[in-house]
Amino acid sequence: MDYFIIAVTTLAGLYFHGWLYLRIKRWMNRDLALSLAGGDLHKRAYMLQQLQRAHELKIKRSDLPDWLKSAAQQYKPEASSTETSA
Repeated sequence: MDYFIIAVTTLAGLYFHGWLYLRIKRWMNRDLALSLAGGDLHKRAYMLQQLQRAHELKIKRSDLPDWLKSAAQQYKPEASSTETSA
């Protein structure tokens, strides 16, 4: 019974650490994308879409900052309603 408790505790700890690692990795990637967007809400949504696209394209973590910077430079702001209503 002692070995069972040790095995279950060890597996639960390993699972938790793996889950925590993946969660922190996602947070870091999301923070990177949002930091490149600044305060523009439309650009934030665009950058989150680009982050999802990078995930789908399986961009490596080491290449992600450059890839997102390139995507941020390609962003074309939409005309806001205040600019078009004048």
